[in-house]
Amino acid sequence: MLEQTRASWSSCVFFYISVHVVASAHRDLRACEETDYFYQYTECDSTGSRWRVAIPIRPASCSDLPPPTRGTDCSFSCPAGMYLEMSTQQCTPCAAGSYSLGSGLRFDQWDAIPAGFTSMASFLDTSPSGEVMQTCNSSSWTPQGVYLESNRDECTVSLVYVVHLEKQGSVLFTYQYPDNNIFFEFYVQNEQCQEMVQSDDQKWIKVTNNGEWDTHTVNLKTGTNILYWRTTGILVGEKRVKPVLLKNIQIEGVAYTSECFPCRPGWFNKAPGSSSCQPCPSNTYSMKEASSCTPCPQNHYSHEGWAECRVRPPCSEKDYFQIHTACDSEGKTQVLHRWVEPKICIENITGAVELPATGQREPCPPCNPGYYNSNDSTCLPCPSGSHSDGTYVCKQCPAGTEPVLGYEYKWWNVLPANMKTSCFNVGNSNCDDMNGWEVAGDHIRSGAGSSDNDYLILSLHVPGFKVPASLSGMTGGEFGRITFEFETLCSSDCEFYFMMDVNHKSTTVVESWEGSKVKQSYSHVMTKNASVTYTWAFQRTNHAEDLRRFVSDMVKVYSISVTNVMDGVASACRACALIPHNSLQAGSSCVPCPAGYYIDRDTNQCLECPPNTYLAGRHTYGKDTCVACGPGSMSNKEHFRCFSDCFFTHTENNRTLIFDFSAMSNVASLTIGPSFTSKGTKYLHLFNISLCGNEGRRAAVCTDNVTDVSNKDSQSDSSQFISSVDSFICQSTIIPADGRGFRMAISSQSISLADTFIGATVDTVFNGVNAKPDLFPENIRDVPDINFYYRSTQATSSCEKGRSSVIIVRCNPEKSERGELSVPSSCPAGTCDGCTFHFLWESSGACPRCTEEDYHHIEGVCKGGTQEIIYMWNEPKVCIKGVSLPSRGSAHCEAITLWLKVGVGGGAFVAVLLISLTCYFWKKNKRLEYKYSRLVMSANKECELPAADSCALDEGEEQEDDVVYAKKPTLLGKLRSIANKQMDGESSESVQLNSSQSDHWVLG
Repeated sequence: MLEQTRASWSSCVFFYISVHVVASAHRDLRACEETDYFYQYTECDSTGSRWRVAIPIRPASCSDLPPPTRGTDCSFSCPAGMYLEMSTQQCTPCAAGSYSLGSGLRFDQWDAIPAGFTSMASFLDTSPSGEVMQTCNSSSWTPQGVYLESNRDECTVSLVYVVHLEKQGSVLFTYQYPDNNIFFEFYVQNEQCQEMVQSDDQKWIKVTNNGEWDTHTVNLKTGTNILYWRTTGILVGEKRVKPVLLKNIQIEGVAYTSECFPCRPGWFNKAPGSSSCQPCPSNTYSMKEASSCTPCPQNHYSHEGWAECRVRPPCSEKDYFQIHTACDSEGKTQVLHRWVEPKICIENITGAVELPATGQREPCPPCNPGYYNSNDSTCLPCPSGSHSDGTYVCKQCPAGTEPVLGYEYKWWNVLPANMKTSCFNVGNSNCDDMNGWEVAGDHIRSGAGSSDNDYLILSLHVPGFKVPASLSGMTGGEFGRITFEFETLCSSDCEFYFMMDVNHKSTTVVESWEGSKVKQSYSHVMTKNASVTYTWAFQRTNHAEDLRRFVSDMVKVYSISVTNVMDGVASACRACALIPHNSLQAGSSCVPCPAGYYIDRDTNQCLECPPNTYLAGRHTYGKDTCVACGPGSMSNKEHFRCFSDCFFTHTENNRTLIFDFSAMSNVASLTIGPSFTSKGTKYLHLFNISLCGNEGRRAAVCTDNVTDVSNKDSQSDSSQFISSVDSFICQSTIIPADGRGFRMAISSQSISLADTFIGATVDTVFNGVNAKPDLFPENIRDVPDINFYYRSTQATSSCEKGRSSVIIVRCNPEKSERGELSVPSSCPAGTCDGCTFHFLWESSGACPRCTEEDYHHIEGVCKGGTQEIIYMWNEPKVCIKGVSLPSRGSAHCEAITLWLKVGVGGGAFVAVLLISLTCYFWKKNKRLEYKYSRLVMSANKECELPAADSCALDEGEEQEDDVVYAKKPTLLGKLRSIANKQMDGESSESVQLNSSQSDHWVLG
C-alpha cells in the first residue's frame, strides 16, 4: 500500500514538472502567424457537426494557435468554381489559372497517375506442373498525357481509388472501349471490401464505336467507397487487344474542397471562378497555372495543349500528299499536292523541298456501274428499273428480267454520297476536320492525317437488304455480301480494320490485318436483314510521337461491292421467273420462286430442284444451279443446304454395311485444355459439334457472353449478329471463373468452323480436304472409319480459302453410343495449321447395323431324335442394333450320325466297285485262255512251235471251244499282262508264250 502511494505521488510530481516545462517552453516561443498553420475539420459527430482546428505546419515552432471553433455543417459544400476558405469558412472564387468542382473531384491530367490512385496487377495461375508462370508485375494502367491507357496483354489489372463521401454522390468517367476482346468492368466496394449492389447496366461497360468516347455514371453512397476499373485481355491468339482509355474521372459528393486545382502546363483559364481549363491553341504555349497562352517565337510551332514550342523543320516529301480534283465541266481532272495540316515545316530554307507542280489535266475515269454521266460531267444514279455499266446511258431492263441492285465502286474520282471519311485521334483533335481518305482515280487511299497514330476512317452506310425475286428460291441465310479489294504498304506496325455497326448499336471488328499485305480481296456475308454501316480504319502506328515518320505508309482500297442493297443501283439485269401463261395474271412481270426452286431457261418458270440437290452460287437461272449433294448427304426441303440424315451405307468385299448415327445426332461438346498464354492466363478451347440430323439445321451454337454483358439489348438485331454463332462446328475460347478471379466464366472469340457439309465417305481425301487419319491411333477393327467433311467459306487473314474440318467417326464397341470426342495429340488445339481442324469421334453408335453374317450357330448332341441349336455373335462383335440374335432352337435328328452314314455308304460303294472289277477281269481272263489254247493246238498240228513269241486274235473273234489248262497262270500274272497291254498301246490282245521245254500243256 505504501509502495502504491509513493508511485502515485511520483507520477503527480512528474506530470507537474512536465506541464511546467512545456509552459515555460511556450512562453519562450514566438506567436504563430497565419503561415505557420493550416485549418482542418475534425470528423463529423453523430449530430452532423464538426470543429475547425488549427494544425501547425511544424510542431513546436510557434505558440498561441487559434482556438478550435465550430465548423460548417458536414453536408455543406461550395458550388463549382469556388473553394471553401478555411480562415473565414466562406466560399471563395478560384483565381484565374485554376479551377474547382466545388463538392467534387476531377482527374483529367494523365502525365502521371494522380495521387490516391493505385494500379494493381493480379498474380497469375500456376501451370499444371506447379511452376509459377510469367507474372504480370509489368502490366498496369499507363498515363498518356490526356488519357489513361489500360494494359494490352492478358493480365488482369485494376485501377483503384478510395474516396470518402459525406453525402450521397456519384462517379462519372469518360472512356473508350473499342475492342470486346478485352473484359472491362467497373464496380464499387465499401470499407469492408464488400461489393456494393449494382445493376448490370452500372457494372458492365458498353462497347464504343472505334474512336468514339462515351460516359458512364454510377451512384455512390455516403461513407467510404472503393472504386475499381478492371480490365483483362481475353485474346489468346497472336493479335493484341485494343486498350481501354479513360479520359476524365469526376467524383461528386465530397463535403468540401479547401483549394483550387491549378491548370496544367499547356492549358489556361483566364476567368476567375471557373470549373475547368482549356488547352492552348496551336502555335502557343503556357506554363502551369496560366491565365493566358504565350505565342511561339518565329520559326517555332506547337500543337494544341503543348507546354513548349519547337523549331520548325525544313519541308520534306513527308510533309505533303497527293489528291485528285473532281471532274470539271469538260470531264477533266488533275493531280494536286497539298501540305499536311497543320503545316509545321518551312519551305524557304536550305534543304527544304517545294510543293510539286500541279499535274496535267486528264480525262476523268468513267462512272461507277449503275451510274451515268450527266451533261455537267457528274455521275448520277440510274433510275429505278434501268441499268448501266458506267460507260453508257441507262437502259431499261428487258421484259422477263429485273435489275441487279447493289453498290459497285471501282472508280474513285469523287467520294460517293453514301460514304464518309474522317480522322480521329484520342489525344489530338487536330485531325478532326481532316479527310481521313483521299480519292485517287482507280483507288481510294488513306490520307495524311495530323500524326502517325491517327485513325483514318472510311465508312459506307447500307440502309438494308432486299433479296430480288430471281434469288427468292435461295433461303440459305445470305441477304447480302460485301467484297472489297485492298493492299497495305507499311514500314511500321500499321493496322487495318474492317468493322460493321448493325442498326447503330455497336461497332464490331470483323477482321483486321497487320503490316504490309499484298493486293487481295475479302468478302463478308450478311445473314440478317438490317441497316448496317461498314467502316474501314487505318492506323500507321499505335505509338504516339511528335515527329512524323510513317507518312508514306498507306492502305489502298481498289473496289467495294455490296449485293442486294435496298434502293441500290443496277449495273446489269438478271432473268427472273414469270407468271405462267395459262394464269389469269399472265404477263412479263417478275414473280418470286418458292424456296428451293430454280428458273427454267426455256420457259422462265419456277421448277423445283431435283431431290438431294441444293442451289449453289448466287443465281437461280437454269437447272445447273441445282448442284448435287456430296456422298452420304441429302438436301433439306428448301434445297439450300446439304446435311447427313445420320444414315450411311458402305459396300466392300461383297458385303454392305449400314450405319445409323442417330445416337450421335445431338450436339456434342469437347473442351480442350487448360492452356496458358505467355502471361499465364488460363484458357480452354470449347468445340460444339452437330454431326447429323436436326433436319439440316446447324444446331451447334457458340455464344460470346462478353458481348452479351456489353450489349444489354439482347433482343436487338445487333446482339444477334455478334453474340452467337450457329454452325455444324463452332469454337469458343473460355476463360474459367477461377482463372482470373472472375465471378463467371468468360466465353469469347466464337467462330464457325463448318458452315457447309461437303459429304461423308471412307476416302481420306475429299474435295481438297485431307482427313489425315495418321494423326490419330490406328483403327484396329474390321470396320472402316467414316470421314465427315465440312467447310467454312468465310475467309480470314490467315485462311484465304476459309476453314475446313474433318470428323473421323470410328466404331468402338467399348464406348457408349454417345461416344467420346478427341483431337490429335500432336495438335492439341484441334488444328495443326490454323485452317483445317481434325476430330476423332469413337462410339459404339458408329458401328454398323448387325446382319445375319454377324452371328453363327452351334448344334448340340442329338438326343432322342432332337438336337439343340444355339446362336452366337462373331467375336469381336462390331455391330449394333439391326437384326437380333435368334433365340435358341431345336431340330429333328437321327441316331446314326451323318459321318457314319457317309462311311457306310462309301464302303458299300467300294465293295460293289471291287466286285464289278473282279467280274470284268475274270471274263477277260477266260477269253485270253481260250485264244491261247487255240494257238497251242494249231502249233501241235504243224509239229512245231509258232515262230512268234506271242499270239493274238482280232477283237470281236468268238470263242469256239473250251480250253482246259494243265497249269493255270496266277491272278497277279493276269493283271500284270493286262497292264503291259495298256502300256504298249496295241489294239489287239497278246499273251507271252512259255518255252515248250519248260512248260507242258495238256489238252483234254
